[in-house]
This record gives sequence, structure tokens and C-alpha cells, in this order.
Amino acid sequence: MLDNTTIRRVEKDEKLNSSHHTMFKNKVATKYIPIGKNNYKKESEYIQYRIFIDKFFEQDRGLHDIFNELWNAKYGSKLELRINSRGGLVNEGSQFYNLIKNKFKGNTTTILDNAGYSMGALTFCMGDKRVITKRSDLMFHDYSGGAIGKGGEIESRVEHTSKHLRKFFKDIIVKNKFLTIKEFENMLIGKDYWFDYLELLKRGIATHILIDGKEITAKRYLKNRKKNKNN
Repeated sequence: MLDNTTIRRVEKDEKLNSSHHTMFKNKVATKYIPIGKNNYKKESEYIQYRIFIDKFFEQDRGLHDIFNELWNAKYGSKLELRINSRGGLVNEGSQFYNLIKNKFKGNTTTILDNAGYSMGALTFCMGDKRVITKRSDLMFHDYSGGAIGKGGEIESRVEHTSKHLRKFFKDIIVKNKFLTIKEFENMLIGKDYWFDYLELLKRGIATHILIDGKEITAKRYLKNRKKNKNN
């Protein structure tokens, strides 16, 4: 999110579309942040990329234009993913994961505008800063898929895919302690985990919540909520 920051579009048509996603490119002007009396910290001008994410299901060229633009981004650029997605192809989500880890690490904000299910949930969890609202809804579950071919081919493909994808899921969900080991094991045998905004804050899946136009940290929101309950 960009609080108290002047934003200007680089060009009117500075956007890229795929079948299910749209990316906008904005230049954020230099600003000076007060850090004490007569003392300011300069935040240099940078480019912000904002992507609205729908279904992870690009069938034609995929996200070639969008990813080419992002991999060529200048150092210090920032990435914002606005998610309202019921999921889709894990391979497509893996592309976002590689991009964030190798190009936008420390500079990625994910915002759960509404639904984040399956791959949508995993993508939300990739952000360094993760913002929700009281309308946000998230669901973790195991992958689904299929295989066609000769018996031995099917067996080896399923075994490899299962090992590969579940490690990917574990790296995002368990290493960050969003689910316990036991919960993750239950997920692998069919349990779905549905979380509302409050559970997202309690588990640390969300780092901030947006209320009436203001961002509040999860810690502060939960503290204020507990305080108000006790009054």
C-alpha cells in the first residue's frame, strides 16, 4: 500500500493485460519522511508494479509480457499483488514465487482483496507485507490433478509431482508457521483450512489490516480488540 505518497502514471497506457491478470506501472515521486525535528529521511523515486490477480489459468502465451517487464525492472522497484482468486495452476503460481524471491525480495506487498483460495492463498503468503480487510477469506488445501499414459509412466509422474509440489507448499505454509506440522499433514490427507480475517491476523498470515482507509498492524489490531473486549 502507498500511504501519503504522491503517485503519477508514467504513461496513460502503461499497463499490460493477460487473460486473467492486469498489471499497472506507476512512478512514485521522491518523498521526504520526517524522523525528528528538522530531520528527514529521503525515499528516492521508484517504480511500483501493481498486478490484479484473478484465476491462475493462462492457456495461451501465459504471462510472458508481464513477467518480461518484471524481470527487467530496475533495482529498488516494488511489486504489489492484489488477489481475488479461487486458485488455478500451481506452475503459474511458482513463477510468481521465483520472481518474488529472486527479483522483488523485501519489496513485495500482497493484498487479499477478497478471496484467496488454493494457489491464491499461497500467492498471498509470498508477500513480505500481507494486507487484508474484514472481507478477506483464505483457504489452504492439497493440490489436485491427474495423469494419462502407461502404468509405469503414471506412477513415476505422480510420485515426482507429489514430492515436488508438496515441498513447495511446505516451504510457504509450514516454514512460515502458518500451519503446524500436524495441520499440514492433515491437509495432505484431504482437510481444507478456511480462515477469516481474525484467524489470518492471529496466525500471522496477515501482517496488516485495512480499516476505513488506514493500515493497522496485526499486533496492534489484536491488542486493541482485546483491550476493547475487556472494557
